[in-house]
Amino acid sequence: MTTTSADAIRAAGLRVTESRSAVYAALGAHPHATADEIYAAVRPHLPSTSRQSVYNALGDFADAGLVRRIEPAGHAMMFELRVADNHHHIVCTSCGAVEDVDCVVGHAPCLAPSDTHGFAVSVAEVTFWGVCPACQADPSRGAAARALTSDPPTTPDTPEEGTP
Repeated sequence: MTTTSADAIRAAGLRVTESRSAVYAALGAHPHATADEIYAAVRPHLPSTSRQSVYNALGDFADAGLVRRIEPAGHAMMFELRVADNHHHIVCTSCGAVEDVDCVVGHAPCLAPSDTHGFAVSVAEVTFWGVCPACQADPSRGAAARALTSDPPTTPDTPEEGTP
């Protein structure tokens, strides 16, 4: 039995609207999409929708656990429907393409911090950075879309120079 967008939205405890259904369908067709990309996908099918209604639906979906927000450094927030597992992402530093990376070792979370500081860890969120196959084959491909330098961003796990 296939779950429809209306079924998924209802199961998340939300009211089904034409706008929410269209946003959900667009996310199914465009994983790792930004709110603006979802708006662009919804607009031809639902011309009366507004950018704000798309943002509202995405916020409601994220709050209800129906979608996952991903926020790779240097990129706009993205959304995906894949929420029921502890997977990670790989981002192309040239064109910004994003792909899922399954957790391949151990149980969720996939990583065990050296010190939890008393936290009960439930999720490990990892972003891998590299150059996608298309940009490797044609380095000029990502030049126009380049949003990051070739170095991965500094994260709390990667101290900036000069910090202990």
